[in-house]
Amino acid sequence: MDLDLALVRAFVTTAGTLHFGRAAEELGTSQQALSKRVARLEELLGVRLFERQGGVRLSEAGGRFLPGAREALAAGERAVAAVTGAGAAVRIDIWGHLYAPMRTVAAAVRADGPVRWEPGPGRDWPSVARALLRGDTDLGFGRVHPLPGGRDAGLTQRLVRLEPVDVVLGPSHPLAGADALRPVDLRDSALWSPAELSRLDFLCRFADEFRITRRHDGPNLGLDHLLQHVRADCEGFTLFPADAPLPDHSGLRAIPLVDPTPLYAWSLAWHDAYRHPLLDTLLRGFAETGRARRWLEYTPGRDWLPDVDHAKLAAR
Repeated sequence: MDLDLALVRAFVTTAGTLHFGRAAEELGTSQQALSKRVARLEELLGVRLFERQGGVRLSEAGGRFLPGAREALAAGERAVAAVTGAGAAVRIDIWGHLYAPMRTVAAAVRADGPVRWEPGPGRDWPSVARALLRGDTDLGFGRVHPLPGGRDAGLTQRLVRLEPVDVVLGPSHPLAGADALRPVDLRDSALWSPAELSRLDFLCRFADEFRITRRHDGPNLGLDHLLQHVRADCEGFTLFPADAPLPDHSGLRAIPLVDPTPLYAWSLAWHDAYRHPLLDTLLRGFAETGRARRWLEYTPGRDWLPDVDHAKLAAR
């Protein structure tokens, strides 16, 4: 049978919202017209795609149809772009906001030319991974790490930047006058985390590797909130990417870490089933910017990466 992509789009949009009214608003049509399109598609397929009693939810058949329906829409967009020259917008979900990830994305975007970017905030890597697997976004950018239960199966990643990490100390910390510090020098200090530590893989692995046993975390209430804790705690510290902008808080010091220097790994991630037609171009833009700015320098012994990041180096 021939699929009408307008009917498929009506189904996919409704599946994304599970609400006919919101889906109709998103598509710029009436709820009645949207319902008719979904009903027509169900008639053609000979199955019920949604259960409508007690709210809207996907039927078993609808769940099976959804991945292929998304692929069909993506293929249609690629076909149109190939003959019209009109590039589809690139949706990119970004997380790790306290570490200013847009610095890296913005630098690479300048090398990509006239690409229509649609950045969106991701809560964390697990939530962005779910969006990629659903086809709700095209790219993810942040620190990628293995998810339990294989929840990242089917996703591909590319390491694009290794950023040195500084230690940030308050003015009353005994080490605040140092020009440089080793990670082991922090063993008797208290690590302040910008969010729940269980969600921050890099900080967990750093604290475990260098035996930082005193750890404070809590809800993510922003950078100012975190730095207020660091400034007030005479034994507290946090970690911050060396090139990230740090607010001007009187007395706070950002001190380089050496012997070894921890590196924070920034990666792009995507789902090959929903591969954007501009993906190869975008990857070249990141690679060219990375070479020019020496983003991927790594020297064993001098630098430290968590074990899970070493595989990314081999695949870059």
